[in-house]
Amino acid sequence: MSNANVNAPVPAIEISGLKKYFPLTSGAFNAKKGSVKAVDDINLTINKGEIIGLAGESGSGKTTLARVILNLTPATGGQVLMNGQDISKLHGRELKAVRRSIATVFQDPASNLNPRLNVLSSIMRPMILHGVPKAEAVEKAQEAMKLVKMDERYLYSYPHQLSGGQLQRIAIARALVLRPDIMVLDEPTSALDISVQAQILNLLLDLQEQFGLTYLVITHDLNVLRYISDRIAVMYLGKLMEFGPTETISSNPLHPYTRGLMAASPILDPTLRSQKKELMGGETGSLINLPKGCRFAARCPHATDRCREELPKDYHVDALHQVSCFMYDK
Repeated sequence: MSNANVNAPVPAIEISGLKKYFPLTSGAFNAKKGSVKAVDDINLTINKGEIIGLAGESGSGKTTLARVILNLTPATGGQVLMNGQDISKLHGRELKAVRRSIATVFQDPASNLNPRLNVLSSIMRPMILHGVPKAEAVEKAQEAMKLVKMDERYLYSYPHQLSGGQLQRIAIARALVLRPDIMVLDEPTSALDISVQAQILNLLLDLQEQFGLTYLVITHDLNVLRYISDRIAVMYLGKLMEFGPTETISSNPLHPYTRGLMAASPILDPTLRSQKKELMGGETGSLINLPKGCRFAARCPHATDRCREELPKDYHVDALHQVSCFMYDK
């Protein structure tokens, strides 16, 4: 076997031509008027052991994309392969086995924990659903608490007795108990104080290294993605605008929308705060009335007639960096 293939990346999630359209209806007979193209022809590959950040403004389609990847919402078109398997075509035991390898951590853990159940019961629930004996589930719950650096005494607390940071650690512990390969984290730190955010991000990095996890981190906070991710994907109105290594996207963003997002994020280094920012103008467009051409054309200072009439393709600047903009149509 060639040595060149020994360290070749192995895909964990392969997304090709993925679409999710929601029908628009009106009248007593729900006549179809059109559709909301929340996810429109997305192509994306996430390799095993990689941390991918998914960024974009509210309404860009990030959470819908995650729901389709997890098969919580059926796709309108395209395909999602999870470890080489199309989970939309799996049933019974095969689907249950794949679902066991995927975990999700949501933005607001308090709303995802049953207020009537103590922490132990909440952590045990996914294990019980997957047929883990109760005694073993208790033991694994105790192990999970150690992994997220919480004392076992909190197992008998209720959600209202815990802080936001503690609740998020519990949510992470619950996600870990089935030893998943892939974790989808939807705005995992946005509801937390800055100091607690840093603790949770460091915890996630430690766990990722310890277990070789694959992360898809969804957030509007680019500073979070600069810190935690290997590569960043940028979405706008259902389309992928740019995708590349974090260092490249942070230091040399190519798409005008990515540059606008970078300019809008707070500058943490005080020595750089005197630099002038080029902020985006206009408001986020609507998924109901999408433009004919590039989704960002109405807000882009470089837009031409071609941009307003045609949808750009994904242009590969190099092997790792792609951008959807006619400026890079060589």
